[in-house]
Amino acid sequence: MLPENKYKFLAAEVKKRSGLVLRPEKGYLIESRLAPLARTEGLAGPEAVVDAMMRGDQRLCAAASEALATHETFFFRDKTPFDLFTEIMMPALRTARSTRPLKIWCAAASTGQEPYSLAMLIRETGGLSASILATDMCAHVLEKAKTGLYSQFEVQRGLAIQRLVKHFEQSGDSWRVKPELREMIRFEPGNLLDDFSRYGQQDIIFCRNVLIYFDVDAKAKILDRLAALLAPDGYLVLGAAETVVGLTDTLKPVAGQRGLYVRADAAQKPARPASVVAA
Repeated sequence: MLPENKYKFLAAEVKKRSGLVLRPEKGYLIESRLAPLARTEGLAGPEAVVDAMMRGDQRLCAAASEALATHETFFFRDKTPFDLFTEIMMPALRTARSTRPLKIWCAAASTGQEPYSLAMLIRETGGLSASILATDMCAHVLEKAKTGLYSQFEVQRGLAIQRLVKHFEQSGDSWRVKPELREMIRFEPGNLLDDFSRYGQQDIIFCRNVLIYFDVDAKAKILDRLAALLAPDGYLVLGAAETVVGLTDTLKPVAGQRGLYVRADAAQKPARPASVVAA
């Protein structure tokens, strides 16, 4: 465990840079994620990393914040949001977006499985043009996402064999997303703590499983800024453990649809269609 003064410095630095609340009981996380960074930098261990940060090494401060962020993801993770995308969001927006591409933003996109999953659904559904913006604060995960190259283990997590064959090309022991899907997605560095108004109005925003790591004040501010970017008839998708309730009055849940939200001033949204699209 880090000495208390070093833990407090690390926690404050990480929160300032990424919004992540580093709780005292997460000592194992510090050890497991900073140890590889220490080896890469030729330092004795996690405490030596923090010592260098305290001496003002800004590059290491950024690297440590990235290392401590959670990047867990896989194709079609949690299934429900993707069912809602095909059954509710796309049908509701199809007519209104017939003259321009549907604009989708995947925040905290990590290594890219979420935006690629959405691109697959759009291609499979047909008749709808869309552009997907995928952002993450960590440069190394964005670089992997841009390549569209995944290991056998990664494609086996959540991806049906039919989709693997249809949307990927084998590359040695790995699989690469086909160009027509990669061309639908623009990957950019982006931090939810920073000003993201430059992205412009979005029809659908996926911001899943990231707000759980922020404190209440940061969550409220981010949700208000997401609502400001959302089209009047657009949708926000949060993770199953996340909510807008008690945090903002600019967004409201869609009744009966877990994790789906609309602007509080939005008109009534259509009910869930009876048909179910397989993920």
